[in-house]
Amino acid sequence: MKRLLLQLLLLLAGAASVAQAQTAPTRLVPFRQGTRWGYADRSRRLVLPARFDEAGPFQEEIAWVRQGQLYGYIDGGGNPVTPVQYTRAGNFRLGRATVELSGETFDIGVSGHRLTEPAPAEPEEEPLEQGDVVRKDGKVGFRFTVGTASVPAIYDEIRDNYNGLLFVRQAGKWGVLNAKGKLVQPLQYDAIRLTGNLVYPVVQQNGLFGYLDAEGNRLTEVRYLQAEPFLQDVARVHTPDGRVGYLDSTGREFWTDEQ
Repeated sequence: MKRLLLQLLLLLAGAASVAQAQTAPTRLVPFRQGTRWGYADRSRRLVLPARFDEAGPFQEEIAWVRQGQLYGYIDGGGNPVTPVQYTRAGNFRLGRATVELSGETFDIGVSGHRLTEPAPAEPEEEPLEQGDVVRKDGKVGFRFTVGTASVPAIYDEIRDNYNGLLFVRQAGKWGVLNAKGKLVQPLQYDAIRLTGNLVYPVVQQNGLFGYLDAEGNRLTEVRYLQAEPFLQDVARVHTPDGRVGYLDSTGREFWTDEQ
């Protein structure tokens, strides 16, 4: 009886391990090799060969790929989830992605089947309040709720960030304060905006873009023609020569111009 119970427990444990492995997030990043696309691991080693005309990031273990003018979806092993048939394909989020086929736009599920039920309403996200804006002589400062730190009223605008940072503006330039009121980025940027995951702000300077990290330090140089929001820990950029590439959350670039 004890032996049978032990075997049953081992079987259940094995099943749980398999399920966990199946739901574990992929660590592959789209990698451009010349003009072709594959997927690399975090050491930039090509894991799925560069055989696509374009590739998107893995979201919920599924990524879109393009061959010619049409798109399809693959899983983390490079296996097709859908045929390459769509004229437009979006990233998966909350178990669904928007596609276009024969002029019709609709959502599909993670198995590639068409969804008929409407998408659930997006949850409303409220910024984390760190304190209160104070005003004096037409300028603004900040008083933190926790601790004794405060920011003098010397700025024209202050924006409260989700991740414990403050974005401040004097005249036409923006900088960044940390949660202690210390200036961690000088007033040098033309614009600062949050990205999709609210962790890595995008900064703009002289028409070029870059990213800051969660503490407000430089994650990348300000050198990209375009910088899109991070999806989990991967972001799509337009490189200085006008091509498309991806970065990971350490700022590492995943492309090479060698074919």
